[in-house]
Amino acid sequence: MSDWLLAIILGLIEGLTEFIPVSSTGHLLLAEQFLLTHLPTATRTFFESEVFNAVIQCGAVLAALPLFSNRLSTLTRLGDPANRSYFLKLLLAFAITAAGALTLKKCGLTLPHTVAPIAFALIAGGLLFILVEFLIRGRQGTAEVSWTLAVIFGLAQIIAVAFPGSSRSGCTIVFALIFGLSRGVATEFSFLLGVPTLCAAGAKTLFDALKDHETILWQPLAIATIVAGIASIFAVKWMLNFLRTHTLTSFGIYRVTLGIGLLILAKEVVIG
Repeated sequence: MSDWLLAIILGLIEGLTEFIPVSSTGHLLLAEQFLLTHLPTATRTFFESEVFNAVIQCGAVLAALPLFSNRLSTLTRLGDPANRSYFLKLLLAFAITAAGALTLKKCGLTLPHTVAPIAFALIAGGLLFILVEFLIRGRQGTAEVSWTLAVIFGLAQIIAVAFPGSSRSGCTIVFALIFGLSRGVATEFSFLLGVPTLCAAGAKTLFDALKDHETILWQPLAIATIVAGIASIFAVKWMLNFLRTHTLTSFGIYRVTLGIGLLILAKEVVIG
């Protein structure tokens, strides 16, 4: 398989799963395992690298920004107390995530090299989705992101960083629902928080790779990033429409099913 075709496939996977609570990182790691087997070592190492995964995530979040133009326009009017409060809550959640992620990195956190951790994270997250939706059925959530909820969003993102397969969007949305936030507001805040979070992670990872003189295949990286961006636009539109009339239960069932299937294959499938 050529590098550019592989870049397109992986870009599609990233773009379609970044904002859907099924774990884009988990799906990328699994896809890379099945698709990269026969590639030369240097090429495979790049496609499996953190810099590749982190940079194409930036393309996914940046391309979908225009879909939230109304909220973004309010954030430019910080003279209004409500807009300023919302912005500061985003900033707080991002600061908590950044501090937690850097701490985990210094502690030696790396992407998993076996399928089992991803499978367990998928199953655990899926079961949590199903349980939470059962417990809050019929409940009307608040439309106000409190300071407490801002902290919850930041902590939820740290959980997603620590356990690939748990899903950044999934963790933030489900924990926000647990603490009483409405589904639509939780989804919007989760997306907007993902922009600085993923872009900062991508920029730092790329900077570190350049500093360490790692091999970067720029053409496949650019192709995958562009494809991820285009795909994410359709995924976000679908996700926003879906959550207006549906719960996270179907995602929970999908995650549990996929996780169990992966565990059955865990002894045969190794990442890296």
